[in-house]
Amino acid sequence: MVRFAVRRLTTVLLTLWAASILVFTVLNILPGTPAQVILGTQATPASVRALTIKLGLNEPLVLQYLHWMQGLLTLHLGNSYISGQPIAPELGAALEVTAPLVVLGLLVGLLIAVPAGLVSAVHHRKASGAALAAATQVGIAIPNFVLGILLIIVVAVYLKWLPASGFTPWSSSVGGALQSLILPSVSLGLVEGAILARYVRTAVLGVLRADYLRTARAKGMRTGQALVRHGIRNAAVPVVTVLGLELSGLIIGAVVIEAVFTLPGVGSLLLSSVANRDLILVQDIVMLVATVVVLTNLLVDILYRVIDPRIGLRS
Repeated sequence: MVRFAVRRLTTVLLTLWAASILVFTVLNILPGTPAQVILGTQATPASVRALTIKLGLNEPLVLQYLHWMQGLLTLHLGNSYISGQPIAPELGAALEVTAPLVVLGLLVGLLIAVPAGLVSAVHHRKASGAALAAATQVGIAIPNFVLGILLIIVVAVYLKWLPASGFTPWSSSVGGALQSLILPSVSLGLVEGAILARYVRTAVLGVLRADYLRTARAKGMRTGQALVRHGIRNAAVPVVTVLGLELSGLIIGAVVIEAVFTLPGVGSLLLSSVANRDLILVQDIVMLVATVVVLTNLLVDILYRVIDPRIGLRS
């Protein structure tokens, strides 16, 4: 287990290092300069050069990269090129929106996927199972932003149950903040839940057809009892794999959902930073997302060994 932990931690660090080089290189070879964007098209070459020196963008790219990495490692994320304000508080405020949105979206997805996948697998020869399987196909076909617009029209505009857009800060009202996130999280979670339900159904069907489960049923166990006692762990391994990938999809989907519901989260901050060519802020956000994705993969590897210890013996 110690060897596994050291090996995986080394892989995580090397992956993040490679990601940082790629992100920095791609963003800095794009045409145009942040100074030119900030000053506008009427700026003189002298003023553009002066601002470039002030921002430290006249230094060699290697030094710029090392300074940026030093800031990341010490959690001093630098100042925005546009506002001149520290990035850390701005990013922290955006995370107060995006983190709960992703977590709630994941919970909605799991609450849909696990029961729907189990029922559609156990009753796959019945009308209820076929209906659930068809419903998940419809859910997969609907983009989350389209679902978000439909929820706004029905729930917010027509029924007036929840706010259509905007976000109430947590400091002002916890209940108001949660109300602001209900429709976005449902929009995010329904589509991901439909996708995950298909994998749950496939995994459970594979377990139901296994010899050991047929033996358990031959000994007098009901299907549900045999599945709970002998099949859940085996079915969980492929589902956990997909769940790790779906979490990455939730983070990406949150960018779109935040735009639909006008939420001041990380996605909205990223889009505005790209439009303003605030490169250091874009780099920090992309590295944050990359770190979350890589750590999620590490967590999935650990869960493998918790669910099925035999995996640790084979690796």
